[in-house]
Amino acid sequence: MFIILAVIMIAAFYFYPMIQALILSFKSGKGMNLSFVGFDNYARLFSDKTFITAVKNTFIYLIIQVPVMIVLAMFISVLLNDSKLKLKGFFRTAIFLPAVTSLVAYSVIFKYLFATEGLVNKLLIKIHLIAGPIQWITDPFWAKVTVILAITWRWTGYNMIFYLSALQNIDQSIYEAAKIDGASSTRQFFGITMPLLKPIILFTSITSTIGTLQLFDEVVNITKGGPGNASMSISQYIYNLSFKYSADFGYAATVSYSIVIMIIILAFVQFKAAGDKNG
Repeated sequence: MFIILAVIMIAAFYFYPMIQALILSFKSGKGMNLSFVGFDNYARLFSDKTFITAVKNTFIYLIIQVPVMIVLAMFISVLLNDSKLKLKGFFRTAIFLPAVTSLVAYSVIFKYLFATEGLVNKLLIKIHLIAGPIQWITDPFWAKVTVILAITWRWTGYNMIFYLSALQNIDQSIYEAAKIDGASSTRQFFGITMPLLKPIILFTSITSTIGTLQLFDEVVNITKGGPGNASMSISQYIYNLSFKYSADFGYAATVSYSIVIMIIILAFVQFKAAGDKNG
C-alpha cells in the first residue's frame, strides 16, 4: 500500500506510453488517419536514406565523443582528487557547471561562438593557427566537430562527478602499500585505480551511449541537422517525421523503437566487454 501510488503513476506515465508507442510503430498513415501495416515500417528503415544518414551521424558522435569524454572525465577527476591541490571546490564547481546550464542556451552560444565571424575563428586567426575562417556550421565535417565539442563540453563535468565520488571511496592504504612496493603513479593508476573504477566506467559508458543516441538539442540549435542532413541525429529525424514533414506518427514511433533496439544491443555488448556476469 505504501508504494501503490508510485506504481500507478509509473505505469500510467511511463509504461503505458511505451506500449502505446510500440503499437503505433505497427501503423502508418498521415496525421491520425492510421492503419495497421505490420512490420512494413521496420522494413522501410533499411531503405530510408535519411534514416541511414541519421544513424551514421549519430554513431560518429557516439564512437568519437563518448570515449573522449570518458577519458577526460577520468583524467580530470584524478587531478581534482589530489590532496595537495588548492581551490579544489572552485575547480570542481567550474567543471561541473556546464552540466546544469540550459541545453538551448548553451547550444545557441556555441552557434554564435563557432559562426564564420565568431570568436573562435577570430581567435584562431589571431594566433595564426588558421589562415581563414573555418566554416564550422556550414561544412559537413566541421558541423559534426562542432556538435562533438559542444556535447563534450557539457557532459564531461557531469561524468567527472561519478569518478570523483568513486575515487574518494577508495581506501588510501591501498596506494600506500603500492608505494612501499615501489609502484609508480602510472602503475598505481592502471593497476589499482582503473580496476576499482570499473563499475563506474561501465555505468558512465552506458548512460553516455544512451544520451548520445538520443541527441537532439545540440544538433537542432547549432546546425539544424545541416548542411543538408550532414549532422542530423536520429532524434531530430523523429521530430521531423512527427512535426516538420507531413506527420507520420507511426513511422516516427518505429524510428524511436530503433533507438531502443540499438541501446539494448550496445548495453549488452558493453556489459559483456566489461565481463559483467549479470549483464
